[in-house]
Amino acid sequence: MAKNKTNQNLYGIIGLGRFGTSLAEELIACGKDVICLDIDETKLTPLKNRIDQLYLVQQINRDVLLDSGIQNCQTVIICIGKSVENSIMAALNVIELGVPNVIAKANTDDQGRVLKKIGAKVVFPEVDMGYRLAKNLTSRNTLDFLALNRNFSIIEFELHDTLAEQTVADANLRGKFHLNIIALIRGEDVIGEICPDTKFEKDDRVVVAGNNEHITLFSDFINKKE
Repeated sequence: MAKNKTNQNLYGIIGLGRFGTSLAEELIACGKDVICLDIDETKLTPLKNRIDQLYLVQQINRDVLLDSGIQNCQTVIICIGKSVENSIMAALNVIELGVPNVIAKANTDDQGRVLKKIGAKVVFPEVDMGYRLAKNLTSRNTLDFLALNRNFSIIEFELHDTLAEQTVADANLRGKFHLNIIALIRGEDVIGEICPDTKFEKDDRVVVAGNNEHITLFSDFINKKE
């Protein structure tokens, strides 16, 4: 297996249907760098001028993946919908290239079982979108929600004055809730470089990533503070 020095801020998406495109847009909004590949030029159009590493390819094979630099990603999501074989081969190639976190869309339980067997984490978009909707409906402070798999998510919270005037070090979301801060949103500005002395202000929004159980605990904490 290939060993690479991966970039934790770099994500790869293979296949830009509705699921892949919405995922790319969410990651861009969170300040992440994204590599996208598709064999259909029309699928690339919505993301032109928004993503630098956007590749129209003839096929998805090991050489094409290497040329794109996708082996340097921390996480790659396989969003190929129509061809089960292409989805499985893409996942296998990415795993063999040494990408630490490989997530694959599955349309059926059988496809999901095969993908899991080769080492991919599996998402079922219809199920996960229902889970996402339920999260948005049941949490007053949740502004947006992205399930990367059944256990790990990226979520945007409206803080109101919960952490106002506290620094990132004082709030200690990693120590108290095991959550990593991806970005701080202040009005129209997105702050991607979060330092220990970065101070929260009233009405800030925070984008965090972590285990869903820990995200729920943080949501409960914010709700109690209101």
